[in-house]
Amino acid sequence: MSLTPEELERYARHIVLREIGGPGQQRLGRARVLVIGAGGLGSPVLLYLAAAGIGTLGIVDDDVVSLSNLQRQVIHGTDEVGAPKIESAARAIARVNPHVCVEGHNLRLDAENARSIVAGHDLVIDGCDNFATRRIVNAACVAEGIPLLSGAIGRWEGQISLFDPARGGPCYACIFPESPEPGLVPPCAEAGVIGALPGLIGTTMALEAIKHIARAGTGLHGVMLIHDTLNAEMRRIRLRPSPGCPVCGGGASV
Repeated sequence: MSLTPEELERYARHIVLREIGGPGQQRLGRARVLVIGAGGLGSPVLLYLAAAGIGTLGIVDDDVVSLSNLQRQVIHGTDEVGAPKIESAARAIARVNPHVCVEGHNLRLDAENARSIVAGHDLVIDGCDNFATRRIVNAACVAEGIPLLSGAIGRWEGQISLFDPARGGPCYACIFPESPEPGLVPPCAEAGVIGALPGLIGTTMALEAIKHIARAGTGLHGVMLIHDTLNAEMRRIRLRPSPGCPVCGGGASV
């Protein structure tokens, strides 16, 4: 597929980057990316991927916009309070880039529907807010051989990693084999979260997604990036498959 004159102008700042260029922008335009959650992390992910020209954005979320969301979920506005998040997000995406196809799934992922929903995507981005859903998403991505870009936030700290056991990396379950005990990791509603943190982590996730799809630079395959914003620190941790992982086999699928 060739870029139209409008696309050449819209994505001009991408195209002049030698790491992306026309071929990379075309890959972005052909890509199908599924985003789990249209909340704090999903908001910047969806906005920046739409602006970047991702061809199809799938959104999974069964929640509605509430006033307490607006401190950090920047894809939604005050006039959207009470609206389904997938509908509010779709309207925002259309304002940014009307050429992006949006596929909304107004439901909660579970073990029965996850695999059919993630199938057919080039990348799944997990910005959900609970461990149970993360484990379900991971298992579905492993079964379908789809890379999973996962982010998490709490209070002042966030983390990001790309899990891709089909290409030699660990899966989410290799690193987090068990969910934490109840109450050990309280949700944002209880523990709080600084409003700009999901913007920082979500924007970085969008950047890593663009790099991954366009095949630019070095990504987070087998690496966890941790931001401690309260102390202005960032570190990288190398991750490896866990031998005998019950979900991916510790690289047995490679």
